[in-house]
Amino acid sequence: MYVCESCGREYDLTADAPWRCACGHALDFADPSLPDRDTPPDSLDRDRGLWAFADFLPVDGLVTLGEGWTPLVDAPEWDATFKLESLFPTGSFKDRGAAVTLSLADALGVERVVEDSSGNAGHAVATYAARAGIDADVYVPADAKPKKIEAIERTGATAVQVEGDRQAVTDACVDAVESDDSGWYASHAWQPAFFAGTATFALELAAQRDWAVPDVVVTPLGHGTLFLGAYRGFRALRDAGWTDRVPRLVGAQAAGVAPIVAALHGPDAAAGDNDAADGIQITEPARRDQILDAIEATGGDAVAVDAEATRDALDRLRTHGVGVEPTCATAPAALETLRDRGDIGAAEDVVVALTGTGLKT
Repeated sequence: MYVCESCGREYDLTADAPWRCACGHALDFADPSLPDRDTPPDSLDRDRGLWAFADFLPVDGLVTLGEGWTPLVDAPEWDATFKLESLFPTGSFKDRGAAVTLSLADALGVERVVEDSSGNAGHAVATYAARAGIDADVYVPADAKPKKIEAIERTGATAVQVEGDRQAVTDACVDAVESDDSGWYASHAWQPAFFAGTATFALELAAQRDWAVPDVVVTPLGHGTLFLGAYRGFRALRDAGWTDRVPRLVGAQAAGVAPIVAALHGPDAAAGDNDAADGIQITEPARRDQILDAIEATGGDAVAVDAEATRDALDRLRTHGVGVEPTCATAPAALETLRDRGDIGAAEDVVVALTGTGLKT
C-alpha cells in the first residue's frame, strides 16, 4: 500500500498505481519494513549484497547484480571516513535504488519503465531494467556527458535527449508518462522503492561500524535520493532497536541551484554558480518538505558549494587516490566549509559519501 503523508490518501500497490498523490505530493510505503528482532544479528550474509537487509526492504531481490557493501575507508587528510559509493556495477550509489525499484517493477509485472536523469540514475535504471528483461526509456539533458548517454544506450534502453535545463527534462518525462500509460515511472525522485534502496546506505554503514553510527554524515544533495534514503535507513535502525540514535545529516548543494539552502538560510546563502556539479542541479526537489524535515529532525544542515570549491576538492581527492566525478566533490567541500564555520567540530566522527565514479567524466 502507498500512502501520502500530506493528505492521507492511500493507493493499492499495483502497476497501475499513480506515481504521485492526487494532491501532488510524493507517495511512500504505508508500512515500512522492519525486522522482528530488537538487536542486530551477529553476522550478515554479505554475499547477498544489499539484500542482506531484506527485512528492511519492501520486495525480494528479484533483480540484482550483487550490489552493496561499498568500502568504508579512512580519510585522515579530511579527519573523516569516506564511504565509496562509486564502487557499484554502474559506478554510482543509484544502483541501490535501481535494484529495489526494478525488483518491485518485476514483481508487479511491469513491461516498460520510464525515468528522467542527468546520467547516473538513468544508467542505473537502464542497467537493472536490462537485467530484468524490461524495456526502458530514459529522458536525459541533451548536453549530458556523452559517456553517460552512451552508457544508457548500450544497455538497449532508449535515451531521449531533451533540450533545456534539468527541470525541462523532468517535465518532458512526466508529460510522456501521463500521456502514455504503457510506461511505469521508475523515478529516483518519486518512486518509494528507490528510497528503500538508498536507505541501505545507512544500514551498511552501521553494520560496518559494529552498529555505532557517526556524529555527522555528509552527502551531495539534489533530489535528496541518498540524503533522504540515509535518513530513513538510520531512523529504521533506531526504530528496530539496532542503534540508539540518528546522526546529523548535511547536504551539499550546487551554488546557484540550492533550493534547500535558500529555504534554510535565505537566497544569498544559495547564490553563486557551480557548473561542475551537474548531478545535483535540481531547482524543485520532489520531496523538498521531507528533506527539510530530515534536516530539522537530525539537527543537520545544507551548504551551497561553488565551482571553485568543487574543483579544488576534486583535485585534492584525486591526488589522494580517490577518483570520483565532480558532483561528489561537493560533499568534502561542504565538510570543509562547516568546519571553518565551527559547525562541525574537529573531534566529531564524520562520514562522507562519495557517490559516483570519475570514469564517466
